Amino acid sequence: MISGLRLLLVNVVVLFFMVAGFSQTKFITKTGKIVFEASVPSFEEIKGSNDGVSAILNAENGEIAVLALVRGFRFKIALMEEHFNENYIESQQYPKATFKGKLSEFVLGKLSEKPQKIIITGVLTIHGKSKSVTAVALLKKMGNVIGVKTKLELDPADFDIDIPKIVRGKIADVVQIQVDLELKKR
Repeated sequence: MISGLRLLLVNVVVLFFMVAGFSQTKFITKTGKIVFEASVPSFEEIKGSNDGVSAILNAENGEIAVLALVRGFRFKIALMEEHFNENYIESQQYPKATFKGKLSEFVLGKLSEKPQKIIITGVLTIHGKSKSVTAVALLKKMGNVIGVKTKLELDPADFDIDIPKIVRGKIADVVQIQVDLELKKR
């Protein structure tokens, strides 16, 4: 009887270590930041930021997913925030923006405190429309935290975001987007 319990215990321990060995190392955040700017000279600054962006990075294969709730973007002017949500992004109908992609040639063991350039590719979905994007990301590792920074340039028309003629000259044709994530080991 004791021999059977020992065998069972050994099997449970071996199974535990096998599962732990196959489990994926993930880094996550719920406090990432995205800033976008669509300002043009001589007009009111059009800039919004969201400090509640969620992201997860699979450190074994470089896959990354990012989620931003559209209503989480804040502006200096409340009316601009209202127009952004109601007239342009239509956040009630399209409440989130997502990115799902991969960091090319990502190797966790090669990351250090010195930022490294890595190509990031994937699909960005905004306003219910998806588009493939590629950008350069700067990655660094500080203890159990991986920092990811990247910049994108987007055309609102690619995501069926309609800019009325009356304000078209006050909004940039290309929107600048900056992403800053500090993902912690889970």
